[in-house]
Amino acid sequence: MSNLKITCIIVDDEPMALNLVESYVKKTPFLSLKKKCSSAIEAMEYIKSDPVDLLFLDIQMPDLTGIEFSKMLPKTTRVIFTTAFDQYALEGFKVEALDYLLKPFDYAEFLAAANKASNWFSLIKGKQHTEVSEEKEFLFVKSEYKQLRIKLADVLYFEGLKDYIKIWLKDNPKPILTLMSLKSLQEELPETHFMRVHRSFIVSLKNIEVIERSQIIINNQRITISDQYKPKFLTFVNNNSLNF
Repeated sequence: MSNLKITCIIVDDEPMALNLVESYVKKTPFLSLKKKCSSAIEAMEYIKSDPVDLLFLDIQMPDLTGIEFSKMLPKTTRVIFTTAFDQYALEGFKVEALDYLLKPFDYAEFLAAANKASNWFSLIKGKQHTEVSEEKEFLFVKSEYKQLRIKLADVLYFEGLKDYIKIWLKDNPKPILTLMSLKSLQEELPETHFMRVHRSFIVSLKNIEVIERSQIIINNQRITISDQYKPKFLTFVNNNSLNF
């Protein structure tokens, strides 16, 4: 994945297994270990505030199995299962695991699985890069009986007001008002540049100046990140942390 590292956590209720996989991760240059967890519950709590790309996940654990936990993960987080029981292999692939490591496994087997993850993330990043190059640069909106051409690079954020939207632009103290719903607008916007963070706000990601607790500051305007949209936003922040 060139210079981009895959962030990961290890989840296993056996301390020896945790330590072994940790030693393998540390040998692998493109993996960045964020945490070791002894249960799926602990991992779930960690991911809520610190999303990661990849989980090395044991299957047979108390309270919540690895299979059950994997079904709760966001689509952007992928899984490599680690288990001593081969009867779970089919279930593992049903939940679209990247690979399935049968204990005991050596570093060569671990590295082969890790390389599968690296290849998958490289493909995804490549696809996103292609999509960015093909994205629209402007949007036409109707305002006061006119069709206005809005350059998306100039948009700071969109504010929803029932059936209307205020479009706030750079160097423009007054917003443009148009009859449209945020939901329909969201479908027209490139996801790599704009994100809905509240029922009433879609923000331009590149124009975020400050993130303070559960608020975004753009052009001195404070916008609250609601709980519904917080996981996706935190994933964005985690993946772009060097840019903030």
